[in-house]
Amino acid sequence: MADLRIGIDVGGTNTDAVVLAADGRVIAKAKRPTTPDVTGGLRAALDAVLAELEDGWGRIGRVMLGTTHATNAILERRNLGRVAVLRLGAPATTSVPPLSGWSDDLREAVSAGEAIVSGGHYVDGREIGPPGLDAIRRFLDGVAADAVAVTSVFSPASGEHERLVEELVKAEYGLPVSLSHEIGSLGLLERENATVLNAALYGVAAHVTEALVTALAERGLGARPYLAQNDGTLMTLEHAARLPVSTIGSGPANSLRGAAYLSGVSDAIVVDVGGTSTDLGVLAGGFPRESAAAVEIGGVLTNFRMPDILAIALGGGTVVRNGGIGPDSVGYRIAREALVFGGATATMTDAAVAAGRSPHGAAGWRDRLEAAVQALEADMSERMEDTLERAVAIADATVIDAVDRMALGKTDRPLVAVGGGAFLLPDVIPGASRVIRPEHAEVANAVGAAIALASGRVDTILPAGDSRSEAIERAKEEAAARAVAAGADPSGVEIVDLLEVPLSYLSEPAVRVHVKAAGPLAR
Repeated sequence: MADLRIGIDVGGTNTDAVVLAADGRVIAKAKRPTTPDVTGGLRAALDAVLAELEDGWGRIGRVMLGTTHATNAILERRNLGRVAVLRLGAPATTSVPPLSGWSDDLREAVSAGEAIVSGGHYVDGREIGPPGLDAIRRFLDGVAADAVAVTSVFSPASGEHERLVEELVKAEYGLPVSLSHEIGSLGLLERENATVLNAALYGVAAHVTEALVTALAERGLGARPYLAQNDGTLMTLEHAARLPVSTIGSGPANSLRGAAYLSGVSDAIVVDVGGTSTDLGVLAGGFPRESAAAVEIGGVLTNFRMPDILAIALGGGTVVRNGGIGPDSVGYRIAREALVFGGATATMTDAAVAAGRSPHGAAGWRDRLEAAVQALEADMSERMEDTLERAVAIADATVIDAVDRMALGKTDRPLVAVGGGAFLLPDVIPGASRVIRPEHAEVANAVGAAIALASGRVDTILPAGDSRSEAIERAKEEAAARAVAAGADPSGVEIVDLLEVPLSYLSEPAVRVHVKAAGPLAR
């Protein structure tokens, strides 16, 4: 009986894995250092939890992965595909060309060429003009691309022209196509940026999915694999191959969902302390609060849905020195470089241990720290104990300020501390009603991946007249269909979010409608 689930989350310092039983209990967990190629750490964490199961491998039905592959590829300008960038909106949009504001190195790595042709719709869904299919053919004949990104003016109101271009490209050129109405919302340039990044990540997505499928096959696991999305839900590998940009914010989203599950609290501030950085987010109804602002990825503004996350340069591996902390970190090398592990670099882990804050199972850390401090103080201008004490004070002040920024003046919410470095946090934090440290908090991100639902969303513009109700019902049906396409059980899909915003100053009354549907994974 395939009643077990494995959740894996690849972080900047550690790769975490957990096994959840049918009743939701964590029955195995592991943390392994993230490797430079990422997949090595994935395999090591997977092997570690499988070893704890002994003969229960056949009971594993699903494996869920949250990964930093897409984010790292953009930040490092590495393994990105060449994209033919098409915008439907001439002549009105020619004053601001595609990829405006992109850095030269990213543009050079991604763009195979850009073109603006006729087409697009008005905000109320009326056609501006037919798409310039002949101009598109001439453009594509002159470029060498791995994929095509298509962005049409006001495609959230009508994606008809983008779909026509997709049909042409696939039939005549055989290239994968990224459509903006499936990725972003209103805001032409930001939606276009997200669409181009999505197309550039097709090769990265193929590498990730192949690595996961291969890892499972090598171990004889017939489990169904899934990837985690930005909003804390899951999608099938087929869905991820089409929308790889949706995985960029999966790490923080997994932590938030895992924190909600482990603590039993649905409305809270979550502080996830890793080895390199600390992410703060807010739970609203058990799901991550979404960012209302444009999201910058690798220096590029985008407008797809992302969790509202505040990241600060503070983690267990953050380097401590005279006068301050960080922002540099020993990262995944902490297990050999920190003082408590016999290394020669003072880190925030050492400062926390010196202040009496230690994780469970930290036997011997204090003794090794004291020995290292005595050895180092001979070559320092001040006592190492004073340096570590000041580091804790600076870190606490940084966390308190970050919590205040995320709380938005609401101080009655609890704070859930998760992550491998959660022991760095004090027991009392102004701005939070109390600090909760749930069991298995160190692998909350992997738990979040394992428990996630599948979801689909629609962000569109609809008429506000008599046909409004029918149009909203159609939007709900489309969101539910997208959830099913992402892997949800059709019988369990529900509408979990519906937002209507009236649009002013239009010739015809209209509303912007955002619908999100979610449900348990199909068996």
